Amino acid sequence: MYWWHGAFHEPEADVKLEWPLLKRVFGYFVPYWGLALIVLACIGAAAALGLVPAIVTRDLINYLTGQHGQFGFVAFLIGLLVGSSLLGGLVGVVQSYFSNRISQSIMFDLRNQLFDRVLKQSMAFFTATRTGDVMSRLSNDVNGVQSVVSDTIFSLVNNVVILASTVVLMFALDWKLTIAALVVLPAFLLPTRRVGKATFQARKATQGKLAEMTAYMQETLGISGMQLVKAFVKQAAETMRFRKLNDELRRLNIRQSMIGRWFFMLMGVLGTAGPAVLWLFGGYLVVTGQESLGTVVTFATVLLARLYGPVGSLANMQVNVVGSLALFQRIFEYMDLPVEIDETAEAVSLSAARGAVEFEHVTFRYPSSDRPALKDVSFRIQPGQLAALVGPTGAGKTTVTSLLPRFYDPQLGAVRLDGLDVRDLTLESLGRQTGMVFQDTFLFHATIRENLLYAKPQASDAEMIAAAKAAYIHDFIASLPEGYETVVGERGHRLSGGEKQRVAIARVILKDPRVLILDEATSNLDSESEHLIQVALRPLFQGRTSLVIAHRLSTILAADLILVMDHGELVEQGRHADLLKQDGLYARLYHRQFEAADELATPA
Repeated sequence: MYWWHGAFHEPEADVKLEWPLLKRVFGYFVPYWGLALIVLACIGAAAALGLVPAIVTRDLINYLTGQHGQFGFVAFLIGLLVGSSLLGGLVGVVQSYFSNRISQSIMFDLRNQLFDRVLKQSMAFFTATRTGDVMSRLSNDVNGVQSVVSDTIFSLVNNVVILASTVVLMFALDWKLTIAALVVLPAFLLPTRRVGKATFQARKATQGKLAEMTAYMQETLGISGMQLVKAFVKQAAETMRFRKLNDELRRLNIRQSMIGRWFFMLMGVLGTAGPAVLWLFGGYLVVTGQESLGTVVTFATVLLARLYGPVGSLANMQVNVVGSLALFQRIFEYMDLPVEIDETAEAVSLSAARGAVEFEHVTFRYPSSDRPALKDVSFRIQPGQLAALVGPTGAGKTTVTSLLPRFYDPQLGAVRLDGLDVRDLTLESLGRQTGMVFQDTFLFHATIRENLLYAKPQASDAEMIAAAKAAYIHDFIASLPEGYETVVGERGHRLSGGEKQRVAIARVILKDPRVLILDEATSNLDSESEHLIQVALRPLFQGRTSLVIAHRLSTILAADLILVMDHGELVEQGRHADLLKQDGLYARLYHRQFEAADELATPA
């Protein structure tokens, strides 16, 4: 895998059946070796029972064409034939059950490992990768593995056992007829490599296009995407775009299905030519008295089917195995992604933080950017202080708030909590000590209760209600017909912007972090919602170290420390009055924006 300007790109396909890849695939079978032994036993039993019709056919024809008149023996042979078929069917059911258990368990393991690996990726990965592509790896690619496990791996063993047992019986019956039957087999194997390579490439292209379509649908059919489509009246354009993607997928699927059709046509011709050769040679042996009619008929009608069927499947197996590598390759690409934000073996668990935050000569650049987002930034926030981040758009305020919880790690310098580099803390303890309220509030498509308890699953109803009251949202929730059991809809769209933000504030209050990070966004709310949120923020700041991207003058005036950012640099820091005296960037921002906003908010 490669990172280029912050984007993830797949490597070129390698079509080789290499041992490391095969070993890795078979490693997923190891935990289920006991179930695999049951499947193998069923395969052996089914292969043995499958030989019974050949033996019965030979004996039945020879008996009926001889000078025998006892019908009881004929009835016995027919009963044996029916009984073996019934028993073989039951064995097949058992085999299918256990092979499906293995395949579903392997898919379960793959999904868990893949999901866990994706969750460990940094925010840089998610900003550079389409959500639909990640979903496609977890669903489409992993689902495709089922056929590899159940239809390819065990089918390989099954065909080998059937082929071996059939050849042994054929040699036991007549070696000359066996040689005649085996003459055409090499022609089955010649074109398989070329067909396998083409199938691999076609399957990989198909899965890539399917991932692209999944990503498109995820973006377009989501609430936010659909609002944009309808707002700009783009239904017709999006329909055409979907049709184009769907048509490309259709063409790739047709191409994948048609690959090797000439090869399979040859298999059909050989399947006809083989019995013809055997009838010709077998007829000569019967006429010359060298073989019985029952043996020749058994070879031509029963044993050849058991011979050519597995050989054709094994020839096609190489095509399927090589083609299936495209799925495993896509899955392993994600599993092998490096974990950029990880904790060391010596990481310290911080049980009770005081809340001292320090940036020490921090320089950071996003993977997709050529210029630093932060340049040599240093400041200290004492425990319990409220620090306000101020600056024009693109100054680096959000980047500062992203480094403390380790959404990213700086290239130079250190971010410290209570004097400890956050990279030396366990991720769980760092996350427990920090709480965030984002500008773009996200709520799960679940009940209000479930959204609140996401912060503290073990919280009691009393704790949850207390947090909601502190955020001034309890009365609203209680007024709803279903109260805390109200489903908020996708991304919380059944609630207003102010209601969502107060639920988010209640969620953080319930978590009770020592350090609060807040993107104070109230500019798009009505005055009543804005007032309620400002009131709800008061208990949130109490007793906590707070780092706030400030949008309101009231927050800035209440701040113990104001950090003024510009083009990734910390250009000024101090209290409101001191910064005004410096007559620098802060003073210009204040007079241009905050002072004007304050005048507008003041009644005439």
